[in-house]
Amino acid sequence: MQEISGENQADSLAARTADAAEELSNTRTLDVLARFGFAVLGLVHILIGAIALRIAFGGYGEADPAGAVDVLAASAPFGPIVMWSCFLGCAGLALWQFSEATFRARHLPRKRERVSKAISSGSLSIAYGLFSLTFARYALGGRSDSGESTKDLTAALLATGPGMALLVAAGGTVFGIGVYFVVKALRLKFKEELNLGVTKRGRTVNGLGVFGHIAKGVALMLMGLLIVIATLKHDPAESTGLDGSLKALPEHPFGVPALLAIALGLICYGIFAMIRARHGRM
Repeated sequence: MQEISGENQADSLAARTADAAEELSNTRTLDVLARFGFAVLGLVHILIGAIALRIAFGGYGEADPAGAVDVLAASAPFGPIVMWSCFLGCAGLALWQFSEATFRARHLPRKRERVSKAISSGSLSIAYGLFSLTFARYALGGRSDSGESTKDLTAALLATGPGMALLVAAGGTVFGIGVYFVVKALRLKFKEELNLGVTKRGRTVNGLGVFGHIAKGVALMLMGLLIVIATLKHDPAESTGLDGSLKALPEHPFGVPALLAIALGLICYGIFAMIRARHGRM
């Protein structure tokens, strides 16, 4: 009986600790940082889409987050201040997604929903956390070629015993996140993230959300697929990140129209993210 009582006390203490941590995560500061992070995310996707459009018409550029940050760092006045501000926004967004994956997910009624939320928000938390480091690197005066970094990391992992399994898992995870975005678009699940009613503006935002989420999902699926192909072929050159995935499209039939559609979709996703920064449920 005492043992059961001890277990109940431990469960109660864990619940109270989780409640206190959740209360801390509901601060106004984190809310503002996360909203700013969504705005930064939106701007970066618009820039990636614009670069992809330029590539589709025979231009140049790196159509990935590093390329977008490079453009932003080169064009923004007071570059280091802008970079550090974007770092804080993305770091805040990563913390907010972590709280969604842990503290808030435990309130969902079904275990399946809790697991799904933990996986989706947890993956986004890691992605946004890594993205924030890109801004920190630029703020400190560094630069980044994500395509080369992906190749180098792939080569290093392929040289190790468990490297192939890790790469296949990573590629599968990226592909799965892409599928998640497409399903989210088709089921209009993103509408739950907004405080917009059934208005003309709401319908416009829905259109942006559907097109944008599908484009982002397809881009991620292509990226994950290339990682798996590079692993199975034991060729790091095949693993080129988002930029290489998009640049490979024009080599295939109907590749240029597909690249144009993805580019426009990424711009739509960026606009959607900026709208969510203002009207999103937090």
